[in-house]
Amino acid sequence: MSQEHSLKKDKIKIVLFEGIHPLAVELFKEHGYTNVERLTEARTGDALAETIKDAHVVGVRSRTQLREPVFQHAKKLMAVGCFCIGTNQVDLDLAATHGIPVFNAPHSNTRSVAELVIGQTIMLMRGAFAKSMAAHRHEWTKSAADSHEVRSKTMGIVGYGHIGSQVSILAEAMGMRVIYHDLVAKLPLGLARAKRDLESLLAEADVTTLHVPDDKTTRNLMDRDHIKMMKKGAYLINASRGSVVDVDALAEAIKEGRLRGAAVDVFPTEPKSNKDPFQSPLVGLDNVILTPHIGGSTLEAQENIGNEVAGRLIAFSDTGATEGAVNFPQVNLPIHKGSHRLLHIHQNKPGILRQINRTLAEEDINVLGQYLGTDNHIGYVILDIEKSVSDRLLTLLKGVDGTIRSRLLY
Repeated sequence: MSQEHSLKKDKIKIVLFEGIHPLAVELFKEHGYTNVERLTEARTGDALAETIKDAHVVGVRSRTQLREPVFQHAKKLMAVGCFCIGTNQVDLDLAATHGIPVFNAPHSNTRSVAELVIGQTIMLMRGAFAKSMAAHRHEWTKSAADSHEVRSKTMGIVGYGHIGSQVSILAEAMGMRVIYHDLVAKLPLGLARAKRDLESLLAEADVTTLHVPDDKTTRNLMDRDHIKMMKKGAYLINASRGSVVDVDALAEAIKEGRLRGAAVDVFPTEPKSNKDPFQSPLVGLDNVILTPHIGGSTLEAQENIGNEVAGRLIAFSDTGATEGAVNFPQVNLPIHKGSHRLLHIHQNKPGILRQINRTLAEEDINVLGQYLGTDNHIGYVILDIEKSVSDRLLTLLKGVDGTIRSRLLY
């Protein structure tokens, strides 16, 4: 085996930003990846570029932005892990063009977000937060006015995916009646009922909670018109994406008394660090619960995320598997004993696999296993061969027209 073409595990540099759970570091080290740098903060600009210029694997949460200048500096970068649900902080298309798969943890903090939503629902319907704010001002507002049990009230869930369905289960367990709306037909859990359109859900729900992704169909979804469609005296909860709600229109509806309150965990513009000030038109409204994007910020969720994303990065580094990558073809090939493994990432255009196989045949190389996956732009092949890999073979494979990256794994 030509060890000069493959990296030993202790030579693979891994940089983790933003206080990623220590379990991720432990998992890397258990699998032989001992060159791990764990930083507690995000970095930007030149500081970020300098930190990852020699990194092979980078892990980020929501604040570290990986854009064009970063990829230009990180010449050795092989994979990125987003230790969170979202991947908006990474230019996914650009990463793919550089042959870099990006992994995330789309479901690991599902329970944490769902529990926060249920807690906020109870606090809002009891007016507990507003009464707490009054008590901090030395005011005593003991009253049952506008305080309600959640039992028998209607919870409207917009987006019935992993989090939305978990909220549905918990809300029903609390005695709530659950309705939901999703663009994709979803089977209901328990006694939940699907609503064909958003408008009918808004008119019926006592509490509307949003669990949708950030895309062109959801941006400003809850605009002034849709907020006006909500049942008078209802509550709005947003623990999905800051771009989904027009917060100016929401503040206006609460000040006018059309809505009784809201709980917001995500915002169109958020501070870059805990040292920066937070600004929002919702500030100062007693019946609005404002939380600093903590839906998934529990120790349990962060541990689960650390385990899931680190596991996927290890699988990619060990075997080339890209299952769970958000910007890459999903490829996984079982290990063939006694083989040598090559990875070939290329532009998705006709004839490349034919060129690869012709090259192998001309070099008299027997293929033990081969798996190709493609998406609209990228093709990715894992190859297991019998012969040791020579400099000549690697050069020939890298010379295939359309090649983005080709390397020996082991």
